[in-house]
Amino acid sequence: MNHSVENFTKLRLLLEVDGIGPGKLFNLLAKFASLDDLINSGYTSLINVEGISQNLANRILKQIDKYQVYSKKIEKELNKLDKLGANWVTFWSENYPKNLKTIFSPPIILYYKGSLKPSDTNSIAIVGTRMPTQYGKNIAEKFGDEIASKGFTVVSGLARGIDSSAHRGALKHNGRTIAVIGSGLDVIYPSENKKLFEETSMDGAVISEYVLGTKPDAQNFPKRNRIISGMSLGTLVVETKSSGGALQTAAYALEQNREVFAVPGNLGSTQSEGTNLLIQKGEAKLVRNLDDIFVELKLKIEPKIGINIPKPNIELNFFEQKIFDSLSNEPKHIDIIAKETEINSSECLVHLLSLEFRDLVKQLPGKMFIKD
Repeated sequence: MNHSVENFTKLRLLLEVDGIGPGKLFNLLAKFASLDDLINSGYTSLINVEGISQNLANRILKQIDKYQVYSKKIEKELNKLDKLGANWVTFWSENYPKNLKTIFSPPIILYYKGSLKPSDTNSIAIVGTRMPTQYGKNIAEKFGDEIASKGFTVVSGLARGIDSSAHRGALKHNGRTIAVIGSGLDVIYPSENKKLFEETSMDGAVISEYVLGTKPDAQNFPKRNRIISGMSLGTLVVETKSSGGALQTAAYALEQNREVFAVPGNLGSTQSEGTNLLIQKGEAKLVRNLDDIFVELKLKIEPKIGINIPKPNIELNFFEQKIFDSLSNEPKHIDIIAKETEINSSECLVHLLSLEFRDLVKQLPGKMFIKD
């Protein structure tokens, strides 16, 4: 058994102790120099850790005593994972999703089928009801397709309805998508999404924090939702009832200091109650198209991705439009702009400053201008 599998086994051993979650485990690891030190610790040093009661310390020590037997169980589990063509990462692995590291209570272990890539830092989640209208399905698929075609990863939950449409949209032109599920990787739910599960794991990844064999119980989905929002720069809610699980994902996104977007819907439609509520409360930005999302995310997107972030739809007057159209990403001198637009230099400068004020144009030294 190699060193990393040993560490994995020790982490799994500790996480199965009743009362130990990511928070308590981080507290323990902060107190001990290494995982080995923690496993070899005694009662006195354990109860000195914040949040570790006498009862919990005793439960930890009892669990550690089972290490040898437990390691055989883990070996079998890892063989099953291998047969599924799946893998695992821990919070400390190099390819653990970067955005997820910064949330409250991040999963310590993730199981995944497919691949995890550094580019997944640029992800947008699309979530919504399991019972959408045709309009909702079309919108989710359209946004999934457009987001993926810009080189972003679409994250969703593989559920019926909006989630499935978002994944399908992303896959339409071989885009990348990630599904976060609320069961073990060997339990596909809903069963009709088996093909979508396979396609997603080929062009992206299916991810779970749950061990193999875990059934899709209701209590798993709220925890799953914090991962969907946590992996993403922003979450787009397409359609949801006023009590839908997608609102929970939006609440996690806000808690995690991520952006929330919502597609407005008909006032008479139950499926739009939740999205309209998010907009009304000022918790989500009303979204009409992809530009609305990218403008909001401009500062969060890694510059090296090389995506042209669209500008907001700003009304320009006749002269501003003429000047703006004459500019490109190559610097151009004021005199050349004036000549090309047939507007005198001093007037040109006034309009250019107006465009610069709205972040549409950038002035360089020597009265040179480029599109910003």
